[in-house]
Amino acid sequence: MHLSLPCAGHRPDPALILAPGPLRPPFEPARFGDRRASRIGLLGGSFNPAHAGHLHVARMALRALRLDQVWLLVSPGNPLKPKAGMAPFAQRLASARAIARPPRILATGIEATLGERYSAQTLAKLTKRFPRARFVWIVGADNLWQLPRWRRWRQLVAQTPLAVLPRPGWTRRALAGMAAQRLRHQRRHPGALLAKTPGWALVPAREHPASATAIRATRRSRAARS
Repeated sequence: MHLSLPCAGHRPDPALILAPGPLRPPFEPARFGDRRASRIGLLGGSFNPAHAGHLHVARMALRALRLDQVWLLVSPGNPLKPKAGMAPFAQRLASARAIARPPRILATGIEATLGERYSAQTLAKLTKRFPRARFVWIVGADNLWQLPRWRRWRQLVAQTPLAVLPRPGWTRRALAGMAAQRLRHQRRHPGALLAKTPGWALVPAREHPASATAIRATRRSRAARS
């Protein structure tokens, strides 16, 4: 049985897409694979917790890039973030599901099932499993700034288009940063991002103020007062 991905106008059963967690169907390797063409945005992160800003980014990318879906890829463990203060994977996945909007915006624990934590390796495996899917990696401007810290970041950009969404306090800084400067000749207009590769584009969108760091700080403050 193959995993169903949507073509334009096709609305799959969300239960076939939403991964209930590692080592559970439908994301067992034997059930991977789909030959239909789809435009899929990949929004990875810790989602510690997921919040309205993540949903805003997913919606803006869907609209601007005319995607069929956006997958919220909940990382089993971000190598660039400390373990202290990181909620359990199941809890973070549940928070991503709470903001998901099936069938267009879906939360998945697929990286845990694949046994990957690095974006370039995750993308390589997904590309093999879904040979006709057109993947777009979606990041906030803060992640464009720190992109040179990612393992095989040049490989990632060479493999797939990179859509950058504005983030408060980060957008101008990121556009002047190392990654943007080194990739300046690969910058595209958002409307042409999926027509050419490799390349990246800044997707015009309203900045959303939500921050997982701020949410955690507020929770700690409330807990301390209670």
